[in-house]
Amino acid sequence: MIRVLIVDDHEVVRQGLRFVLGQEDGIEVVGECADGARALAAIPALRPDVILLDMVMPGMDGLAVLRELTTGPAVIVLASFLDDERVIEAVRLGALSYLSKTTAVDRVVEAVRAAAVGGSVLEAGTAALLIERVRRGHRRNPMDLLTPRERQVLAELARGRSNAEIARSLRLGRETVKTHVSSILTKLGLADRTQAAIFGLQQGLIRLDEALDI
Repeated sequence: MIRVLIVDDHEVVRQGLRFVLGQEDGIEVVGECADGARALAAIPALRPDVILLDMVMPGMDGLAVLRELTTGPAVIVLASFLDDERVIEAVRLGALSYLSKTTAVDRVVEAVRAAAVGGSVLEAGTAALLIERVRRGHRRNPMDLLTPRERQVLAELARGRSNAEIARSLRLGRETVKTHVSSILTKLGLADRTQAAIFGLQQGLIRLDEALDI
């Protein structure tokens, strides 16, 4: 069961998300909070796996919450608008997905399920923004966009391994690996797993003699 905490200062948004997620098998909304401070206080007792986090709230906003969450639940950011600086900062602080509040409900559900296993779901606008920032050199290392698990999967791709082989090596489900691979390609702006493998080699994730036929 994926335990979800909803953090948003608009009651109608919280009610809508609670209703949508409540219809899904394997997902349970364990609580909701109207501001960041209350959310941080509630996390130890509620033990959520995933937090749906509003960016703009009175008092402690979403970025402030992310700065406090050095470990713990996965975070999906929900925002009323796409702000490039907030997107970059939220991802840098560990948010796995950044979605607008106009996102289709099935996309939000997809993001929750992906976040529970460390994966990301990004809208086209968000993905394009991240890719452009990387290409323009606003980040020292594109690897900063990846979660620790995604880096492990990328290293396995660099070894030329299939999803099934990666699943066995990292003790993950095949669908989980598929989600991670998709997230890696999106975040890094790569076309396919071969490009990802080459990128992993270029980043020095493995030695050249560890690479199989890619």
